[in-house]
Amino acid sequence: MTAQRNLALFDLDNTLLKGDSDYEWPRFLIKRGIVDQAYYDRRNDHFYEQYKSGTLNIAEYLEFALEPLTRYSRQQLADLHAAYMDEHIRPIILPAALDLLAAHCSMGDEILIITATNRFVTGPIAAELGVDDEHLIAIDLETDAEGRYTGRHTGVPSFQDGKITRLDMWLAERGLSMDSFGRSFFYSDSHNDLPLLRKVSNPVAVDPDPTLRQFAQEQGWPVISLRG
Repeated sequence: MTAQRNLALFDLDNTLLKGDSDYEWPRFLIKRGIVDQAYYDRRNDHFYEQYKSGTLNIAEYLEFALEPLTRYSRQQLADLHAAYMDEHIRPIILPAALDLLAAHCSMGDEILIITATNRFVTGPIAAELGVDDEHLIAIDLETDAEGRYTGRHTGVPSFQDGKITRLDMWLAERGLSMDSFGRSFFYSDSHNDLPLLRKVSNPVAVDPDPTLRQFAQEQGWPVISLRG
């Protein structure tokens, strides 16, 4: 009998990256003079503190985060993103994260990155990590008839319980469920991901925040570091 393959799920920010791509994008825009520094520093820090405390208002945050995308064509945004990758993202890609992804890949596991950051920001990052767009679950964005971003998201945000909803949808679209896999892994740093961490058979806390670290230790979950 052929053994069932496993499902390997990865959070992105502060898990596979030594930093938060959703926090770094506004910092990049500030550096380029695209957005007002005082306003964006204040709002960016406000939402990041909400996220860390588990109280993020996702709708309010998305309204803030997505507005700058409406100002430019898709080509202009692609050019900006390429510079953002060079200046902010490649320096925080963790070699041990690449090794972990490669290890699961070598075992034939189904690999997914599942993140609460939007697809515009994370699509090229996932590709850099060797994960194609089909295997990225992120917050999807609305576009108009000309392909420009409207500043609104579509569907269920992949945040907190929404990660379970989006994962179940992704699996169902392919005629799969969690029971289709021998084991399911989820690697995350954040207590915001506790709903999905509780759902998988093999939760792993990666350089966890204090709340997740305490919970993982109480539950006897593995706690690892990818930061060397």
